[in-house]
Amino acid sequence: MNRYEKEKLFLHGGDYNPDQWLDYPEILAKDLVLMKEAKINTVTLGVFAWSALEPHEGEFHFEWLDKIIDDIYAMGGNVILSTPSAARPAWLSEKYPEVLRTNASNQKMRHGGRHNHCFSSPVYREKVAIINKKLAERYGKHPALIMWHISNEYGGDCHCEYCQANFRKWLKNKYHSLEELNRAWWGPFWSHSFTEWSQIESPMAIGETAVHGLNLDWKRFVTDQTIDFYEHEIKDIRQITPNIPVTTNFMADTMDLIPFQSLNYSEFAKHVDIVSWDCYPAWHNDWESTADLARKVGFIDDLYRSLKQKPFLIMESTPSGVNWHPVNKTKRPGMHVLSSMQHIAHGSDSNLYFQWRKSRGSSEKFHGAVVDHDDSDENRVFQDVKKIGEVLENIKEIKGSSKKAKIAVLYDWENDWAFADSQGFSAKTKRYVQTLQEHYRYFWNHDIDVDVITPESDLTKYKLVIAPMMYLITDTTMNKMRDFVQAGGVLVGTYITGLVNENDLTYLGGWPQKLQDIFGINTIETDIFYPADKNKLVADSSEYLVKDYATILKVQSAKTLAKYKSDFYADQPAVTSNSFGQGTAYFIGARTEEDFLESFYGELTQQLDVTNHFVAKGHPDVSVQSRSLENSTAYFVMNFSEEEKMITVTETGIDLVEQKPTTKELHLKPYEVKVIKINQ
Repeated sequence: MNRYEKEKLFLHGGDYNPDQWLDYPEILAKDLVLMKEAKINTVTLGVFAWSALEPHEGEFHFEWLDKIIDDIYAMGGNVILSTPSAARPAWLSEKYPEVLRTNASNQKMRHGGRHNHCFSSPVYREKVAIINKKLAERYGKHPALIMWHISNEYGGDCHCEYCQANFRKWLKNKYHSLEELNRAWWGPFWSHSFTEWSQIESPMAIGETAVHGLNLDWKRFVTDQTIDFYEHEIKDIRQITPNIPVTTNFMADTMDLIPFQSLNYSEFAKHVDIVSWDCYPAWHNDWESTADLARKVGFIDDLYRSLKQKPFLIMESTPSGVNWHPVNKTKRPGMHVLSSMQHIAHGSDSNLYFQWRKSRGSSEKFHGAVVDHDDSDENRVFQDVKKIGEVLENIKEIKGSSKKAKIAVLYDWENDWAFADSQGFSAKTKRYVQTLQEHYRYFWNHDIDVDVITPESDLTKYKLVIAPMMYLITDTTMNKMRDFVQAGGVLVGTYITGLVNENDLTYLGGWPQKLQDIFGINTIETDIFYPADKNKLVADSSEYLVKDYATILKVQSAKTLAKYKSDFYADQPAVTSNSFGQGTAYFIGARTEEDFLESFYGELTQQLDVTNHFVAKGHPDVSVQSRSLENSTAYFVMNFSEEEKMITVTETGIDLVEQKPTTKELHLKPYEVKVIKINQ
């Protein structure tokens, strides 16, 4: 067991960039004082420090980093040490221009920005290996080091000749022959059959974009190539420091709060010891409620936790505002503690920030930080950070605890890629991830823990698996669904499922027979609505709005639970259930609004007895999440609204935040959090 695993301590701190302040020793000295005051116990060093570590090729300066790490350790702090590959020094770009990326318009990029480097470049790999090995050798045994942070926010692609050659090699390993590749990509379409491997190029704006199999394989290659570069980065680190865990920070789309699309994190997660991610929601925006935004954050937290089925880390967040949203609104009083505690509630063992101290110049000089340009510990943001530091100390016994969900929502990166690339639907209403979040909404609103899983996940631990819009579905996934339901599981599928295989080729003969067997239906066609088009489905005596998509179903062995009200498919099945083996498979043929999902999942959760028995009377704006300890459970009760709320619970306990007993009637101020420990 490494030091990180042994310590009962939530990591609190974040990115620290002393390399920007080497000419200001008084500021570096004050940082240590302020860190102690803010209850900071962990800093991430070296993320963009290559030019300070190696200002000229082969000329290394580690003395400044030696002192910083020693000082952090002396104050009782931990260090997460980063490799500096995310932004190269100018000398490297100037001397070896091959390290720069070629974009999708076949233009060689100039030096600048970050992540503007080619993962295939032999020179770049060589230079990265040199500095990474030196860091591991110099600091691998330092007692402050608890984790390696590899690069920073991997992403993007390169279309240079090195990458084209590697892509062709990747394709040869996958398909073995051009005949197989042409079959998988449906080569005869538009005369796109290849007769030489050299004819194949990556999808580019000035070239090929219409071959969906090519587009999908390129995205898979980019993931594999990025992982290969990451594995190259950690080769010496693993050998020199085998007991120090390794991570790299994953991302999510900031404004929409959907999973990052450039890389398949379900594959990448297999190569890290701990999943970590960077979260920057647009709190207090003017297009959704605070609770709606919190639900989306919870969805991503649950996805990244579920990738390894163990606690994750928040590697970056902001204690105030950011600098890249269309409107960079700062957090209101109370939101920093609430938003930080939400991550802990969903399984994080840290709350780390970008950044400790605001930069003085360049693009992030107004990005939020713990220490502002006023260098003060008296402003509101600093005091908010100090408060969460105190709270994390109060609840430190929860660190490392698990979540025990009996319900899973299935998300698939490859399905997301393929469906986004598809034509023939409605470009504005595909909304794959948003649809998953709408199904997730019921459980978040009703305080029921959920895992957000991927197709590789084990289904057997769940009572209910919800798999909306599986446009791309493989034979392997269908077999897992069949086995899950046969063994007694409950499965929910929806419209736009089972249309293409792993090569983005449609299934011949209509809907796959395995899906017909599981759901007891056949899908005949899908009606695609204009925005003004509406229909309804009728279930018992209730009617529910249908919008965007309506699949016409032919019942085989299933029971009809709801029918369409109008159009040429009036009175035909819209929602069905099918007994299959020991379990049941439900199919929702149409996109509805929240009221139908509320009714549908309300009945289902009662039948399966997966409700939250701690909550007697809840509120949709108050989220209750739990983490399980050995002999107790910690319930996080969080008010995501601007008004006081009250809920009723079934047991009393101890509020670890305030260190005092609780009652069964809980009154929460706006943005208030309680962490209630209930002994078993």
